[in-house]
Amino acid sequence: MPVKPPEFGIEADLLKLPPPLILVIDDEASMREFLEILLTRQGYQVMLAANGLEALESCHRFHFDLIITDLKLPGLDGIEVTRKIQKIAPGTQVMVITAFGSTESAVEAMKAGACDYLEKPFQVDEVKLRIANNLSRLKLERENLLLRRELKTRFGFGTLIGNSPAMLRVFELIRQVADAQSNILIVGESGTGKELVARAIHFSGTRRNSPFVPVDCSAIPEALIESELFGHEKGAFTGAIRNKPGLFEVATGGTIFLDEITELPSPMQVKLLRAIQEHKIRRVGGTKEIEVDLRILAATNRDIDELVETGKFRDDLFYRLNVIRIELPPLRERQEDIPILVEHFRGILAQKTQKPVPLLSAESVGLLKEYSFPGNVRELANLVERVTALAANDLILPEDIYPHLSQNFSPEISEPVVFPPEGINLENHLETFERKLIRAALLKSGGVKKKAAELLGLNFRSFRYKLEKYGIGPKDSGEDQES
Repeated sequence: MPVKPPEFGIEADLLKLPPPLILVIDDEASMREFLEILLTRQGYQVMLAANGLEALESCHRFHFDLIITDLKLPGLDGIEVTRKIQKIAPGTQVMVITAFGSTESAVEAMKAGACDYLEKPFQVDEVKLRIANNLSRLKLERENLLLRRELKTRFGFGTLIGNSPAMLRVFELIRQVADAQSNILIVGESGTGKELVARAIHFSGTRRNSPFVPVDCSAIPEALIESELFGHEKGAFTGAIRNKPGLFEVATGGTIFLDEITELPSPMQVKLLRAIQEHKIRRVGGTKEIEVDLRILAATNRDIDELVETGKFRDDLFYRLNVIRIELPPLRERQEDIPILVEHFRGILAQKTQKPVPLLSAESVGLLKEYSFPGNVRELANLVERVTALAANDLILPEDIYPHLSQNFSPEISEPVVFPPEGINLENHLETFERKLIRAALLKSGGVKKKAAELLGLNFRSFRYKLEKYGIGPKDSGEDQES
């Protein structure tokens, strides 16, 4: 039984997916057999159905690129089958064939959702051409849809959030380099959004309609990395049962993004340098050089300058990649972006779950702004998803967040005192200081209120009163008992 690959489109081209899957519906065994032989010889995958009910059952199990149905069928006729197919899989390409053709039946078939209508007897070459044209149109439509979706919703600056000076500088640099053909090195800690920047550059530039191919250099075994990047010829090594194009070939015309470039072993660094200099690659086991036209974006979360200085990364390859450099700031250096990032991630969750997502209180957001976020934006996204999923109320308070932060974290509880000309309100300042001490004690105790009270030298009743006074948490529930 053939296995239907994902939809046509850019991803399909990149992955070299199996050929289109076609369903043939005809009550005549000879016609089914004829079309099966014809289509198989053309390189298509083919499934057969003798009637409409059998065909609809297959449509529930598989997604077909094209369906060819006879107009006259036992039970459900071809028109009704086409209507039901459009409900099961809207937009599916359906060709109707019949020996009893008429203008009325052709119009009715088109109204039901058919893309083409063919009368018997037909010429073999005509059938081949009609099928090829319908599949080509389907492929083009899906590629355009995918590109529009990527450009409008997934990529560009929409996925890079921030209005801090540091991020505004990054946005401006992306705009400046988008149409340039120079290689770019993107550096930044893990979780800062290096691949998002690479995608924004590609999909904002002149190569936007060509492939964007991301490669995680740290995830490919050393023995396979040359074959993955440059491809291999049949018989080049055990298991090489067919020719395979490498990712450099796949990305031709577009962009290849080499993430964690500093993890490349030294021998592969030499071969990559040559490919960049010559704009040519050679498959493993091959003798022919293949020209490639692509833009290289590379990224690392390590100190590449130090690696070059110590000889762990080739300086000549570094200079080839570091033509333009984009440095992404860690989240701790752009804390003013945290409130809008929190709202951005809440919006994503609301869209995903199709229901309201709890709010974070002002104090909770303030607590997040004090946290260093070693995992950067990725850690913040995970944290927002976790605390909103576990929230018992519509408002998330600091004590809901404490257990999910690093145990080494302690909120800042000391501030320089600046006296304004009119003086200060000592009581308000003392309350602010006391509130911060209570928050720090809750963090230290992992949110256990009894333990936090002990750390502050308070009995539980006094501690509970202060929680209510400062609005740090909801009124204590019955299970908390005074020790």
